[in-house]
Amino acid sequence: MKKALISGITGQDGSFLAELLLAKDYEVHGIVRRASTFNTDRLDPIYADPHEHGTALFLHYGDVTDGASLRHILEKAQPDEIYNLAAQSHVRVSFDQAEYTADVVATGTLRLLEAVRDFARNGRDVRFYQAGSSEMFGAAKPPQGETTPFYPRSPYAASKVAAHWYAVNYREAYGLFICNGILFNHESPRRGETFVTRKITRALTRIKLGLQKKLFLGNLDARRDWGYAGDYVEAMWLMLQQPSPDDYVVATGESYSVREFLEVAASYCGIDWTRCVEMDPRYLRPTEVDFLQGDSSKAQSRLGWKPRVGFEELVRMMVEHDLELARQEKTLWEAGHKVVQRGLSHG
Repeated sequence: MKKALISGITGQDGSFLAELLLAKDYEVHGIVRRASTFNTDRLDPIYADPHEHGTALFLHYGDVTDGASLRHILEKAQPDEIYNLAAQSHVRVSFDQAEYTADVVATGTLRLLEAVRDFARNGRDVRFYQAGSSEMFGAAKPPQGETTPFYPRSPYAASKVAAHWYAVNYREAYGLFICNGILFNHESPRRGETFVTRKITRALTRIKLGLQKKLFLGNLDARRDWGYAGDYVEAMWLMLQQPSPDDYVVATGESYSVREFLEVAASYCGIDWTRCVEMDPRYLRPTEVDFLQGDSSKAQSRLGWKPRVGFEELVRMMVEHDLELARQEKTLWEAGHKVVQRGLSHG
């Protein structure tokens, strides 16, 4: 049984990757940050009590800002594969928390690479995946591929560029099996609600059911290459199954504006978005990324990978999921409202 360690396992990508690896009979270990509230809800469908026999998913408290904890976890988990997905990944927030973003995204990757270098000293064969981002290309002209020069336009993107080159350097300096996956935007119903795609589908479905009146957005003209997160984690795994390490762009090759995403989502909701969407300059970035469109021909030819879920299917999937959430929310609200009204009538 192969063993894998995932940093950022509680995120969208981490949960999909954990499911994929468990389906392939891996023993999966994940790094989670200690919090006063539960932050593992995305793992609920696959989590089992570690005291039960046959459990293959194990969670360890740790953080990429704490190098000692990373070294301890490596010794405990003894992984064959490591997937570094941990990040402060919200681009707009990175302008407000630039130092923290750099510490987690850039230096955090360096800490983990140092821990892996030390772990591999005794001849251990370990393979490492570093999660890159299309934001690294920033203002570079599309389509963007592996040879396109980086032009980061945010603290998050600059930190990802640093992490990318740390990974390349450790691969070349120490002969480690390290792959950089430069993933373009990938979404799902598990996407965080502060990211623009999920913000749109969550708000429009609530507006449809009368739970919300307005949706405030920033730049509607920004264009992105959007794919399905469940497809993209398969590319991560495929990279670590190759005979030699390399770097790959993972994308659909198609690009759509935020406005087009909004229009498709609104059409599935059956509402006129122009009546409920307003622009708020607080959501604009100080330096914008206008047009991202990836060229994943290398990943498709060498890894045999290709995206399965198209743009409109992805939007529909997210709308249907969030419409069900909105229905549940409305049912609970109405039940609570009736209880209050009943209480007032008997007061």
